[in-house]
Amino acid sequence: MNKRSKLDFSGQPIYIGLDVHKKSWSVSIFTQHGEYKTFSQPPEAEILSQYLRHHFPGAQYRSVYEAGYCGFWIHDELKDKGIQNIVANPADIPTRDKERRTKRDQVDCRKLARGLRGDEIQGIYTPPRWKLEDRSLTRTRLSMGRKQARCKNQIKSMLLFYGVVIPERREMGHWSRRFIRWIEGIRMERASGDLALQIHLEELCHMRQILAKLNRAILALARTEQYRSWVSLLKTIPGISTLTAMILLTELYEITRFRSVDELCSYIGLIPDTQSTSEKEHVGGMTQRHNSQLRWLLIEASWIAVRKDPVMMEAYQEYCKRMRKTKAIIKIARKLLNRIRYVLKNQAEYVTGVIE
Repeated sequence: MNKRSKLDFSGQPIYIGLDVHKKSWSVSIFTQHGEYKTFSQPPEAEILSQYLRHHFPGAQYRSVYEAGYCGFWIHDELKDKGIQNIVANPADIPTRDKERRTKRDQVDCRKLARGLRGDEIQGIYTPPRWKLEDRSLTRTRLSMGRKQARCKNQIKSMLLFYGVVIPERREMGHWSRRFIRWIEGIRMERASGDLALQIHLEELCHMRQILAKLNRAILALARTEQYRSWVSLLKTIPGISTLTAMILLTELYEITRFRSVDELCSYIGLIPDTQSTSEKEHVGGMTQRHNSQLRWLLIEASWIAVRKDPVMMEAYQEYCKRMRKTKAIIKIARKLLNRIRYVLKNQAEYVTGVIE
């Protein structure tokens, strides 16, 4: 009888650390008692699954890799192969000083496997594919908006460089069609200058068309069964538009995964950096760990809420009496986030005075 056929690891956990790359994966396998093997393989979940079932038949396979460029498709494929996988935040991986100074793929995957075996690594939330694709749409909209703003700034900088004074009339201030036609009528001294300005204007026109297309797509998505009711609920909160609601829904995914508003604020990054010892405590600015899409969005929405909601305006004015405006608006953003959490968690419209 083949010796290999007598192997039986039923019920025994096998821990796999993966350092994933485009052309290969570095794999480190640990048992309960120590390291078994570290090697490289082609970037395919099927090959790893065959190896594990051949060498550790019947075992419970547990794997981990760091979140990064590859997204979650590896996670989905590993789960389909019967491997219990988690995706970890790279900043939260326990790392020794020696590992930090001698960073290599083999070191990284061993570190992951060891941390998984010691139950020192917690996985991040991994949304389904359809939610990720919806998020890609809203993130593309935000990215194109930033590119359009950059294009506008380039045009204004060019005009300023050549001493062209931009009219201060209101119709000229918000990049209306009349304002753009006025820029198109500007003539430089040479054809080269005219062409440079024309290229910038063509880029701006192209960006406006792209944004219009994305806005229509997001509006159509907001009317689908998955989002329609949630968007309607969120829009009852002053300061929340359809676009803002869609970004919130595609970034937060499920509000129930946050146990408290403080945990939600921590995820978004509306908390300060703190350093404390037994005698001293230093509170700095906003934490570096944050969701860049949501923190920016909530601060922008808070400025709108302050103008539209008398309750928010009153709170903002009180905050401004004892702190700078930039800090006061962060307080308003936390209050706005508390409203958002209440509406989503209770599936109820926002009513002034119910939650602040």
